[in-house]
Amino acid sequence: MSHQEQYKEEVLVDEQEAHLHEIVLYNDDVNTFDHVINMLVLACDHTPEQAEQCSIIVHYKGKCTVKTGEYNDLKPRCSKLLQAGLSAEII
Repeated sequence: MSHQEQYKEEVLVDEQEAHLHEIVLYNDDVNTFDHVINMLVLACDHTPEQAEQCSIIVHYKGKCTVKTGEYNDLKPRCSKLLQAGLSAEII
């Protein structure tokens, strides 16, 4: 097995072991852009620019993945969003 083939095999194993999840934020007619942006900065460690872009996508597309990672990292972040009145779930 060549070095390159071995590397590809190791990468595939790493990708399978680290099964990533996503926090999906959904649009609603209740929360303001400012509230959504502030919560994404607080809960998901977004920059204000990232948070604003996500809020615009949510507004026009109905939903947006706002954070990707391991479930144990995402769970408290998603809980913060839900406690703040936003509509989100981990998939």
